[in-house]
Amino acid sequence: MTSVQDLLDLLILEKVDDSQFIGYSKTVGSKRVFGGQVLAQAINAACRTITNQRILHSMHAYFLEAGKLDLPIQFNVSCVRDGGSFSVRRVTAQQNGTTIFILSASFHKKEAGYNHQIAMKSDIKQPEDLLSWTDILHQYGDFLPKSLKVFFEIDRPIEFKPTVVVNPLERVDLPPFSDVWFKLKGNVNNLDLATKQQILTYISDYNILVSALNPHASIAHWGNTQTASLDHSMWYFRDFDFDDWLLFSMESPNASNARGFARGNIFSRDGKLVASVAQEGLMRPLNK
Repeated sequence: MTSVQDLLDLLILEKVDDSQFIGYSKTVGSKRVFGGQVLAQAINAACRTITNQRILHSMHAYFLEAGKLDLPIQFNVSCVRDGGSFSVRRVTAQQNGTTIFILSASFHKKEAGYNHQIAMKSDIKQPEDLLSWTDILHQYGDFLPKSLKVFFEIDRPIEFKPTVVVNPLERVDLPPFSDVWFKLKGNVNNLDLATKQQILTYISDYNILVSALNPHASIAHWGNTQTASLDHSMWYFRDFDFDDWLLFSMESPNASNARGFARGNIFSRDGKLVASVAQEGLMRPLNK
């Protein structure tokens, strides 16, 4: 995938009937289905059953089994509730009759109310001053570990720019934080809010566990640690556009029992808080 249109072709599901949809997969460098893909496809399925103009405001999901890239995914949507202000949908994703994923999503009618938010970091480096994953590949590809180089070589519809580029050959523990700018490739005009939320959900599964691995970087890395998303929650606060860079600012309060917990906030360049994310992931040391 090289553009936002390629991403939309992946995320917009085939309709079987009013509550069943079919999705397909593309790799992001792993042998398993990317969690962000299943999250976004499930949100697409849930949104397609909302007929009262309500807006997605939260979702909570569990990854139950690793998805297989070569099999279609069937998404089944249940209407849990259509109340006076909120609508709730439950989505299950299956492959060959096995449930691999479940998600609940809540939609709210548009209402006026109180408004506040936390501030974006004031000393953050701007994307124009940073190297993207593509830049890192071109400038340092010959020096990168093979697995990381292969990961960077995958074509993506998103450009990422971390505010700190870590030397993977230096084995030093790092603070439990990570800040990454991101921007879509291609024409981002005329995207409705529901579509933008689905794309943002897809992107939210990138980078977030890095902050949980950082404090253990002297001994742990992607090559000797089994990682996988276990659950994922997201709250959507404000409308936004993809015509400029957005910042995903992440932190990890805890790692224990072979699991790491991370949370993050997504801001527009001008500091508007767009969404918040929380995820717990498997971080299992491998004995080699």
